[in-house]
Amino acid sequence: MKDQTLGHYRILETLGSGGMGVVYRARDERLQRDVALKVLVRDRQAAEAGRPRFRQEALALSRINHPSIATVFDFDSVGDTDFLVMELIGGATLAEKLAGGPLPEREVRRIGLQLGEGLAAAHEAGVIHRDLKPRNVQVAPDGRLKILDFGIATLRRLSEPDEASDTGPIVDSGPIYGTPPYVAPEQLLDDCADARCDLHALGAILYEAATGIRPFAGLTGPRLTAAILHQAPKPPRQVNPRVSPALE
Repeated sequence: MKDQTLGHYRILETLGSGGMGVVYRARDERLQRDVALKVLVRDRQAAEAGRPRFRQEALALSRINHPSIATVFDFDSVGDTDFLVMELIGGATLAEKLAGGPLPEREVRRIGLQLGEGLAAAHEAGVIHRDLKPRNVQVAPDGRLKILDFGIATLRRLSEPDEASDTGPIVDSGPIYGTPPYVAPEQLLDDCADARCDLHALGAILYEAATGIRPFAGLTGPRLTAAILHQAPKPPRQVNPRVSPALE
C-alpha cells in the first residue's frame, strides 16, 4: 500500500502485521505529522468477523489517557476499509529486547512500575486487556513503555464516570483466551473477566524479564496448559542466580 492514501493519510511503509490487521507508518497530510495506521485485514470474511473487535480496540484506547498506553487519534472507514490511527512510537518491542536474555534488575523494576501504572489506568477506565505479552509492549527510545493491541480487550460499562465499578461488559469478546504462557489459569477455564488476568500476565512478563525465559519454558500445547493450571514456575533465583531476593 506504499504511497496509497486513506482519507488524508498517505501510507509510507509497513511496520508490522498481526491476525487482525497491518500497521503502517503514514503521513497525516492535514496536521503534517507521522502516525501509525492500523488497517483491518482486507479478506472479506476475516474483515467482517474482525470489524466489531477492531472497533472495540478503538473504543478501549479512546477511554484511556496515560503515558504507558498508546494514544488513539481517530477511527474511520474509507470505502470498505476500516482503519485506526494512533501515535507513532519508535524503538523496539519488549519481546525484541528480551531476545537478548534477562534484563538488568533496575530495568525490570522500571518495566514493572510502568506496566503496572498503565494497567491501573486501563482498569480504572473499565478496560481489561486480556492479551498482555512482550510483543504487545513497545519500548520507546526514551525508555517509556507503551501498551499496544487492545483488540481482544473487554470493556466494562462503568456505573459512574469516576468509579471503576461496572454493570457488565459492553461487548461480549467471545472465546479468546490470550497468548500462552502469559494467560492466567482462569482464562484457560474461560472464567477471567476482571483485572486479575492482566496482573497475572504482568507477573509472567516480569519473570521473563528477570530470568531470560518464559514461565514453563519448553512446554507447549496440553502440557503447557496443565502446567499453568496446576503448577508454579521455578523460583526466579533457581533460573537466574543474579536475581536479588528482594526482586524475587
